[in-house]
Amino acid sequence: MEGNKQIVLKDYVKGLIKESDLILKTSEIKRDIPNGAFLVKNLYLSCDPYMRSRMVKMECSYIDSFTPGEVIEGYGVAKVVDSSNQKFKKGDLICGMTGWEEYSIIKSTETIFKIPSMDVPLSYYTGILGLAGLTAYVGFYEICSPKKGEIVFISAASGAVGQLVGQFAKLFGCYVVGSAGSQHKVDFLKNKLGFDDAFNYKEESDQNEAIKRYFPEGIDIYIENVGGKMLDAVIPNMRPSGRITACEMISQYDVEETDATHNLMSAIIKKIRMQGFVVFDYFNLYPNYLEMVLPLIKQGKLAYVEDIVEGLEAAPAALVGLFSGRNVGKQVVLVARD
Repeated sequence: MEGNKQIVLKDYVKGLIKESDLILKTSEIKRDIPNGAFLVKNLYLSCDPYMRSRMVKMECSYIDSFTPGEVIEGYGVAKVVDSSNQKFKKGDLICGMTGWEEYSIIKSTETIFKIPSMDVPLSYYTGILGLAGLTAYVGFYEICSPKKGEIVFISAASGAVGQLVGQFAKLFGCYVVGSAGSQHKVDFLKNKLGFDDAFNYKEESDQNEAIKRYFPEGIDIYIENVGGKMLDAVIPNMRPSGRITACEMISQYDVEETDATHNLMSAIIKKIRMQGFVVFDYFNLYPNYLEMVLPLIKQGKLAYVEDIVEGLEAAPAALVGLFSGRNVGKQVVLVARD
């Protein structure tokens, strides 16, 4: 038996998420591993906006709600310390769904992958080589079917998904503009990531006018991470046969009544295709994605920025910070170095 620090959901959350909604506790974990399961020591945990949607009681969702009083879960990197599963041996490094705790027993292996390459930092498997990377890959290449020279707009562009989609689009030969919530992030997009342009949406009193100004010729592809007023402003400024991929709706998670979209007639007139997706449905493409992205990382063709906090105690603040734009780049929690 060992002491095991854990992050537990206090109760279902209404309105703005607060650090006090998540409780740090210490319990014990037994080393009696069920047949086919394995025990891991968690090394890195990924903070992702979709986790907020699991903090309410949901019906008919693609993923179960968290249970008040129990450990929350998310994507992470871990090391196998004991196993009764023939495919996962002691010492193996894995990435996939795990508990927000120091040690987890993993029974389902559908979302678990062995880490194939140690040539990059392990933390990358929470982001660029994890859910965020695969989301960017699927959203841009699989759903939007880009063409060279097209005009791409990305909201929340300095986040984990946005920073990658923007660079994929630039490498593909597109014109790329991103929005972010501070001048520092705007500079980051243009100077660090190579976006063609970027703007601070918080400084714009009229989002529709801002979109018209930055896209006088319209938008071919919109990578939607925000929702609400931004989506409403984008739709009438899409070009004919434009494509919208809905990755996130981060502005809508903390509101009890979601924003209405008023400009859907434009979707008919301009033959716009908008598609939401759940990255878990595309895990079969993960090997294809790694085959594409690992060489780009090793060749220095992709910039990738992480915002890492240390210690499970810092995890609630890190997750909550996503919804106020506190982070720059991929938000990661370092639980243990080995």
